[in-house]
Amino acid sequence: MQAFFDFLRHHQIEFIDFRFTDLRGTWHHTTYQTAAVDEEICTHGLLFDGSSIEGWCAVNESDMLLKPDFGIDLCNVRIDPFSSYPTAIVICDVHYPLSEEPYAKDPRQVAKKCISYLQNSGIADQAFFGPEAEFFMFDSVAFQANPEHTFYQLNSDEFTSQNKAIGHGNRPTPKGGYFPAQPLDSSNDIRAEMILKMIEMGLKVEKHHHEVAPAQHELGLVYNDLVRMADEMQIYKYVVKNVARLYGKTATFMAKPVFADNGSGMHVHQSLWKGPEALFAGNGYAGLSEMALFYIGGILKHAKSLNAFTNPTTNSYKRLVPGYEAPVICAYSAQNRSAACRIPMVKSAKGKRIEVRFPDPTANSYLAFAAMLLAGLDGIKNRIHPGEAQDIDLFEAKDIAKKLPTVSGSLCESLKALESDHDYLTKTGVFSKELIETHLQMKWQECHKLSMHPHPLEFDLYYNA
Repeated sequence: MQAFFDFLRHHQIEFIDFRFTDLRGTWHHTTYQTAAVDEEICTHGLLFDGSSIEGWCAVNESDMLLKPDFGIDLCNVRIDPFSSYPTAIVICDVHYPLSEEPYAKDPRQVAKKCISYLQNSGIADQAFFGPEAEFFMFDSVAFQANPEHTFYQLNSDEFTSQNKAIGHGNRPTPKGGYFPAQPLDSSNDIRAEMILKMIEMGLKVEKHHHEVAPAQHELGLVYNDLVRMADEMQIYKYVVKNVARLYGKTATFMAKPVFADNGSGMHVHQSLWKGPEALFAGNGYAGLSEMALFYIGGILKHAKSLNAFTNPTTNSYKRLVPGYEAPVICAYSAQNRSAACRIPMVKSAKGKRIEVRFPDPTANSYLAFAAMLLAGLDGIKNRIHPGEAQDIDLFEAKDIAKKLPTVSGSLCESLKALESDHDYLTKTGVFSKELIETHLQMKWQECHKLSMHPHPLEFDLYYNA
């Protein structure tokens, strides 16, 4: 506690920003003047209106408690590089007000419970996650969804289809956006600033580059344990959006904002450790252990219900279609990016891991990481073998691909799968039935809303029918 107050004095902090995450994965905050924060708040937290957060408590039980989690060596305290006045961001957990027990619908508490479950299982004592979240950055965006006026419009100097009379002309060719140098990569300096801001906020970052589609980008974070990696994904999104705004641009983590081009994925590297032992390294296929294969088996078995958390929007499934490097087939393979689960080819046993390729960055990282870990642990406990590896291009070998299971084809399909396949989440006590039911209710509303709203393309197809 004293270390926190010393930190505030040393950095001359004027404001403290207490932040938490809702079910959709959105960061919320309340800001206190530093002099108003005392040991009572730091120890027992502060009250807020939980009924104003979608999917949480009713108005007659609205008091919720926000408790700071300073972390080891204040790892959860960051200086905000975007505030005009010295501001410290403190990541918080949500609790019930009287008992101070963890709130069952707080995504961060779910992630913490998942790690406790892992450690109590005796299987491993640590799970490392390394997400690769892609995003689009546009010069401007406009959209509206009124009953009589529905449209969206994206603008970027990198779009060749817009035929701009004024522009720099340095545009990647279609499908030619992967790793081009400047001046074709016109956003190199913007991404570099994103990297530096993340480093300022304590993240370990190793790379940045342009992605395949026009206006598409990726920054590479160094892997971390499950809870801290989910924390860092919140910071990642915060930095990307704020730096883009400083440059007069706008960034989105939508899975498929642009028709007929690659969408944005969030491939998630995963491994289990027990002390210094890398549990996924072995003498099996691609240097994997039997445990790693069973973990893959659990992921593939529960893929459709996992999609409800790893691909939680209707837009997610506009990416999960064949033909755009999207991993729709529930298979595993070494190096093969056409499979839902890839095993990167590394020499070091410590680097042995699996890569789950179907998630996208609209996911709430706390819930998505926890759900994948529980699916993998279910595979280990029940010795679910993933079958034979598929070391072929499944995008081209369509006859073979047709015989293999796939991920969900729509949000509706993933929600139906979650309704019938969630025991691996709830029987552990990590996901409450209340959270599952609330998630389903919120997401079914999105499905119904989209299904009832006329689409501009429908006018093009059917107006003159």
